[in-house]
Amino acid sequence: MNSPESISDAADKAKDLYVDANGKVKDLYQEAADKSKSLLDKVPTPVKDAGAKTAEAYSKLTTTQKAVGGALLAAGLAYIIAPKKKGKAKRARVALDRLLLFVNDRIEGYKRAVAETKDAELKSYYQKLVGQSQKFANNLNDYLTKKGGERETGTTLKGKLYRKLMDAQAAVSGRDEKAILAANVYGERWALKAYKKALRRKAIKGNAREAIKKQYAESKQTYKKLKELTAAQK
Repeated sequence: MNSPESISDAADKAKDLYVDANGKVKDLYQEAADKSKSLLDKVPTPVKDAGAKTAEAYSKLTTTQKAVGGALLAAGLAYIIAPKKKGKAKRARVALDRLLLFVNDRIEGYKRAVAETKDAELKSYYQKLVGQSQKFANNLNDYLTKKGGERETGTTLKGKLYRKLMDAQAAVSGRDEKAILAANVYGERWALKAYKKALRRKAIKGNAREAIKKQYAESKQTYKKLKELTAAQK
């Protein structure tokens, strides 16, 4: 038979183990609660409202249930929020990259106009538009790299084919100032469509969106000016 002393020792050890386990559970609960609180600040309002409705039921849980539940909640919220942010960043990169292809087409189009025109005034204007387009591209590339993308220096397939067509036309019959202006009007119309499409992408926000809006406004002014110059040609 066990002596009274051994039974007492066993009871003391059991008590110590219980206290230690209970302390660990409390620590886990506190850690989970802290993580949950930091994540809850990022949760949409509808989710917060749903959480508030379950607060009373949650308070009735045991300490162990709270610890486990809090840890699961923290992990679940991290899973919900992180992929969404990652997805938005990817969509923003794709939209910026696509827009840059058209802006780079704009650069090539005005470079061609500079090379082809014989009008000194128009040459100066086209050179200005080349510089403007390069500034646009640099600005967009800065936002693209901040989103984790690589700088885009390419052009669209459509733009490449169109420039080949212009080369063939120039080789056969040459191009007068009105034809050069008409090609620029056509190219600027492409750019405007690309800007409008980019602005429909909700993933592009903040300073990047404002930059695109500003470029879009300047492109509209250029389009209007080119049409006026075309109409003035005899």
